[in-house]
Amino acid sequence: MNTDLKKLITEALSDQSSLFGDELLTPLKVDIPVEKVAESAPVFNFFNKEKTKLPESEFNENWTSASSLEQLDKMINSCKKCALGEARNKFVFGVGNPKADILVIGEGPGADEDAKGEPFVGRAGKLLDDILDAIDFSRKKDVYIANIVKCRPPNNRNPLPAEVKECFPYLMKQIEIIQPKMILCLGLVAANNLLENKMSLTKMRGQFFDWNNIKVMVTYHPAALLRNPNWKRGCWEDVKLFRKYYDENVAGKV
Repeated sequence: MNTDLKKLITEALSDQSSLFGDELLTPLKVDIPVEKVAESAPVFNFFNKEKTKLPESEFNENWTSASSLEQLDKMINSCKKCALGEARNKFVFGVGNPKADILVIGEGPGADEDAKGEPFVGRAGKLLDDILDAIDFSRKKDVYIANIVKCRPPNNRNPLPAEVKECFPYLMKQIEIIQPKMILCLGLVAANNLLENKMSLTKMRGQFFDWNNIKVMVTYHPAALLRNPNWKRGCWEDVKLFRKYYDENVAGKV
């Protein structure tokens, strides 16, 4: 098969999977009320908050005691618990305001992120910045951005369950430290792993999920929008609703 054709088919199947998960042949349902608040997702037991001074020069199994994102990063950025750690160029911890009300979660680093050590750079990162700017959120001031896994899966494939199992607790610790009021999941991988469900993107969009007293919304991954510009309108509707909820329920409140 021609290499370019194979790439197009692979990307098309990936996009379909992002929308429908394992339900590729299920008819689209468009009657989901946008104000619906979904049933609560399973509660994750956060790590205890015992604070201990620990070495920060190499990976330390006592990273659960970290009291800041900077300390946590230093404790875990040499992690090689799975094969992704062995193959990475740079560990991609996260970026943004460590006290942000908003946490944005993607699936994992791509080639640009692996090279720079920062989530959502390159074309997808620029598009994410444009989306945030459109609803008056700044990458540096208003949000924190992280991923389900912190090392790049080869060929940008979805992270394997075993890889997520090793890396997911790091994200949970980041959430514990940041204490965001709202979370925006970008794409199916981020949403399914955080909410611990197998729902399709289509079924999750347009509503809020209650997760550990945090409101979670799911929308398209910027990389998918680059391949499918016709999905941008749906993403715009999602983030407008996200901003509306923030303004009415979070902004200016303790």
